[in-house]
Amino acid sequence: MPRIVTYNVHRCVGTDRRLDVARIAAVLAGLNPDIVALQELDVGRRRTGHVDQAHQIAQQLEMTHHFHAALQVEEERYGDAILTAYPERLVKSGSLPGYDRVRALEPRGALWVEVTVEGRPLQVINAHLGLIPREQQLQATHLAGKGWLEHPDCVWPAILLGDFNATASSVVYRTLTAHLQPARRLARRKSPSSTFPSPLPVLRIDHHFVSPGITVEDVFAPFDPLSRIASDHLPLVMDFELI
Repeated sequence: MPRIVTYNVHRCVGTDRRLDVARIAAVLAGLNPDIVALQELDVGRRRTGHVDQAHQIAQQLEMTHHFHAALQVEEERYGDAILTAYPERLVKSGSLPGYDRVRALEPRGALWVEVTVEGRPLQVINAHLGLIPREQQLQATHLAGKGWLEHPDCVWPAILLGDFNATASSVVYRTLTAHLQPARRLARRKSPSSTFPSPLPVLRIDHHFVSPGITVEDVFAPFDPLSRIASDHLPLVMDFELI
């Protein structure tokens, strides 16, 4: 059964304030995923030793990867990635709209990769939304529109996943569930799935949303000692089948 994981890795700095890319890779390796969506990666940034974190994690997992820089200043980049062991192709990457009334907000982006699972194409879109509700609403509406979920190439089955910084009671959640189903609701098993903050998770702000054509077996957030310290989020895992 295929497994997909979304994980905000907090530039590979854990709750112990230690920078450790290998630790993030170890958390993921322990989950044995087939597809991984990562948020908050540093690539070539001085603050994290000029390391290409996306490349290093993909290399340790023996996966290919695509990276999108939501923020770039000269050679320093910061953004999101999709990694997979399956055949894949990059469809699109791009920025998400900001909220002009508030300056100096962190730029946000999304990344879309078509992954071939058991001989069938699966659209995978990784997104990282902002922190201000109005900003989030603009970004969710953008993702739900013709550039992404309603794009002619976004043929089902499709999975939208990532860090949405929004709970199930939010306008963001309702905007996206007007197009796709929340995987937690469809899961045959009901496992703990709160992801933030990782030492004592009480919020569900990381999500998987799925189209018809996907059966969800389980959605869960591992709560082992390594996962609780490696980042400020827990990874969120989904086991699924294409039907």
